[in-house]
Amino acid sequence: MQSLNQIKSRLREFAAARDWDQFHSPKNLAMALIVEAAELVEHFQWLTEAQSQTLPPDKLAEVEQEIADIQIYLIRLADKLGIDMERAVNAKIELNEKKYPAEKVRGRAVKYDEIDEGC
Repeated sequence: MQSLNQIKSRLREFAAARDWDQFHSPKNLAMALIVEAAELVEHFQWLTEAQSQTLPPDKLAEVEQEIADIQIYLIRLADKLGIDMERAVNAKIELNEKKYPAEKVRGRAVKYDEIDEGC
């Protein structure tokens, strides 16, 4: 299994070998990321909750490809902007732990500014 930094380097090399770096502006990468996210959502569009949790193998393989596309564009975007994804993700998890204390939100789908309502 490759580390995130190894994948980032591999993606840099992939783009450079094809002279695609010229197209990988943050704007373009963000737009491509959204397109891929829409393609992922399309696989779930008309499924029930239960169906979405038990995808047949062929559909699961397609979803896996879309998730990979999303991750690739996200890594490239972060790289272009100089964002350390591991640091950013850990910082965001820490922030979410403060915004959503487990003892107050367990079993509840509420936004952080609605936590104390209805307790």
